[in-house]
Amino acid sequence: MEKRTMKAWLYLLPAILFLGVFMVYPLVDVLIYSFEEGYNSASQSFFGVGGYNYSYVLHDPYFLQALKNTFLLVVITVPASTALALLVSVGLSSIKPLRDLFQTIYFLPYVTNTLAVGLVFMILFKKTAYSDGLINLFLHWFGSPSIDFIEGPYWAKMFVLCFYTIWVVLPFKILILTSALASVNQDYYNAARVDGTRRGRIFRRITLPMISPMIFYLVITGFIGAFKAYSDAVALFGTDLNAAGMNTIVGYVYDMLYGDSGGYPSYASAAAILLFAIVLTITCINLLVSKKHVHYSK
Repeated sequence: MEKRTMKAWLYLLPAILFLGVFMVYPLVDVLIYSFEEGYNSASQSFFGVGGYNYSYVLHDPYFLQALKNTFLLVVITVPASTALALLVSVGLSSIKPLRDLFQTIYFLPYVTNTLAVGLVFMILFKKTAYSDGLINLFLHWFGSPSIDFIEGPYWAKMFVLCFYTIWVVLPFKILILTSALASVNQDYYNAARVDGTRRGRIFRRITLPMISPMIFYLVITGFIGAFKAYSDAVALFGTDLNAAGMNTIVGYVYDMLYGDSGGYPSYASAAAILLFAIVLTITCINLLVSKKHVHYSK
């Protein structure tokens, strides 16, 4: 038994080393940096240890704005994209002709470059000297005035960012949910139809419980991905996200390290640890909720 245990640990050793070097060590290093006050990366020196970095970050208006933007992005896009992906997946599963073609079309945004999609969205929404954009053209048909979605009011910019994020993450969720729907045992559906059960009740009592592990997986990964959003905002509003008022927590960390206000690794580390704590807390809450609402078939 001891020989087999040693053999198992030897098999696991490369993965353990990889995780230790590239995940555990950087996390511990960032945690240490976050408590070093006045850290200078050039001289590798600091003048004190304490919680000042966290206090500075939590009182920084740029961080508070980034926190607000990130939370709004998470609260809006994760439920909306998951529900929309479920609706599309159910529709794809119920049709026979051209199903593969439709699945390919829905998956195309996932393999398209994020910045390229962002430029397309800028063309659709941004007002220029020559055009108000395609979206404003549709709004004019309904008698609505032009709206500058890229450089205009905050709610308009947040709408574009949420719409863009949903568009980008939707294909992957559709792929996962379509596969989950295809794996549901058809005997359950046949038995329900024999009993004359309505489609809505079949969906609530059979389909949702059977694919709940995949829905839970998408919600968890959706929360994590939305909290790490940065490239989406850059693709739409450029690199100066603070000026646009559309920065995210990851963008704030990047700015503290390399942006115009960069050179403050201690502040960046404190913001990164705060982000880690937020994501960990929400993930733990989701895990607790899943124990009651996620059905794992045996």
